[in-house]
Amino acid sequence: MITALKRLLVGSPMSTAQAKHERLAKIPALAIFASDLMSSVAYAPEEILLVLVLGGVAALQRGPYIGLAIAVLAATVATSYWQTIHAYPSGGGAYVVASDNLGAVPGLVAGAALLVDYILTVSVSTASGVAAITSAFPELYPHRVAICVSCVVLIMAANLRGIRETGRIFAVPTYWFVACLWLLMAGGFYRLATGAVPPTPPAVPVEEPLTIFLILRAFSGGCAALTGTEAVANGVQFFRPPESRNAGITLIWMATILATSVIGVTYLANFYRIVPRAEETVMSLLGTEIFGRGWIYYMIQAATAVILLLAVNTSFAGFPMLASIMAKDRFLPRQFANLGDRLVFSNGIVICATISCLLLVVFQGDTHALIPLYAIGVFSAFTLSQAGMVCHWWRERGAGWHVRAAVNLFGALVTAVVVGVITVTKFVHGAWIVVIVIPTLVSMFLAVRRHYESLRGQLTVQGFSPPKLGRHPVVVLVGGLHRGVVIALTYAKAISPNVTAITVDLDPTATSRLQRQWQEWFPEVPLIVLDSPYRSVLQPVLHYVDQMEKQRDGDYMTIILPEFLPAKWWQHLLHNQTALLLKTALLFRRGKVAISIPYHLNQ
Repeated sequence: MITALKRLLVGSPMSTAQAKHERLAKIPALAIFASDLMSSVAYAPEEILLVLVLGGVAALQRGPYIGLAIAVLAATVATSYWQTIHAYPSGGGAYVVASDNLGAVPGLVAGAALLVDYILTVSVSTASGVAAITSAFPELYPHRVAICVSCVVLIMAANLRGIRETGRIFAVPTYWFVACLWLLMAGGFYRLATGAVPPTPPAVPVEEPLTIFLILRAFSGGCAALTGTEAVANGVQFFRPPESRNAGITLIWMATILATSVIGVTYLANFYRIVPRAEETVMSLLGTEIFGRGWIYYMIQAATAVILLLAVNTSFAGFPMLASIMAKDRFLPRQFANLGDRLVFSNGIVICATISCLLLVVFQGDTHALIPLYAIGVFSAFTLSQAGMVCHWWRERGAGWHVRAAVNLFGALVTAVVVGVITVTKFVHGAWIVVIVIPTLVSMFLAVRRHYESLRGQLTVQGFSPPKLGRHPVVVLVGGLHRGVVIALTYAKAISPNVTAITVDLDPTATSRLQRQWQEWFPEVPLIVLDSPYRSVLQPVLHYVDQMEKQRDGDYMTIILPEFLPAKWWQHLLHNQTALLLKTALLFRRGKVAISIPYHLNQ
């Protein structure tokens, strides 16, 4: 039943040979990797205005300048990552670049920052998408958390179906949003060109003076627009050959759409005197001002909600790929490196969705509460990546390396300044959580690596002597005499002449009957009856096995557990699980081998 449900939701398994056919062309790749960048146009300008409005209506006029600064920053970061893609075509982005050029710890800091960013992207994008829905339908606002979690689960299921199928699913909504965004800007600029009179701005109380610090806070909020830029560099191997060229072109398309959109939206928001409100998004206010509450408005809101919800797809592509690379380097559990039935890293997808849902519940689906946690991690990764690329060009010293190194150095300096600005301006608003989480994750990565190194040292066969087995004792646990016990005892006598049967006396009448039957069936095998004054099976058996430790011949003792297995899954609920409990307990006792001998029932 579980397998049938999995096939229905995820699809049939795909062979490893099909992996090369699952690569992405540029058009579907843009839908997968750029959805986060494109969707940020829906909330990054709003984050700018939400801070500027504290300084009154006059402060809102700084919005277009901040939007222009973010566009320049986007061009700088994209140019730097374009070089990274061609220098490291195997993928991995900031983690691989920083590890290769700056050392293991800087690489782990970059990896931790990106993993945190991917998870927060899912939470922020989903919360923002649901906010677009509740702006159009306010009666849904009390149910926003349940809607958020449901959306994450649905998109997780879509990603589990495979990378190429995900591209097909998300291509139409992504390009629909781009078309609606350009329609919004075209309508706004058309009215501006035809002499539309801007509305009178509403009265807004001045809560803070317009200072450099306030402007920097607004800038740091708008920098959330750049999250997702590194996704292409992490997933180069998802592209069709030539991978680097196709990934580079996709990155250029992404940066161009982002820069023009942020400039356009912030400029129009300033012209139409948009003042942000908690219960309605800036995109909704702008659409109402330009088109009114007609069908065009609702189409733009629908496209915005869909792209914000699907923007999490960037994380579902980037998080599992980065986690798999780190798992291969033994900094994460090796399960993250395993490909699932549909040739995607299923474990990474599920973990990313689970943690994101937890954040949405904790923060009650509030975009503005999650945003302060958002950008500091990704800009830390940007800085380490570009600094690593400077070292890379310095070491390689190929043709034109001076120019390449200068581009990456400029990118590193700019993003380092942004990290400082975000840390200072957003620290008390929640950024302190990320400042603590990233070092904690790095410590965890190093602990995982130490475990795997210790494991490899302890499992090597060099200098190892095989254990002494001898006439090792075999103990058969007997609850009563039935066919399963007869088969188990026959097996036990076949592997060792030193066989003992034990039973726990929970019912004196049943124990007496077993002893009489035993003399008829197995008189040559001693039956030991264990007392249990507290009616426990587990403790007397473990105590007896520990006592035999001193008497055994060899390094191992085998404990055989006869089991009868019902034919139907629900029938298991009608029986206790003593054998399972014993196997679990014996697993952690050195020198003990537990073997289950199943007897399958027909009905």
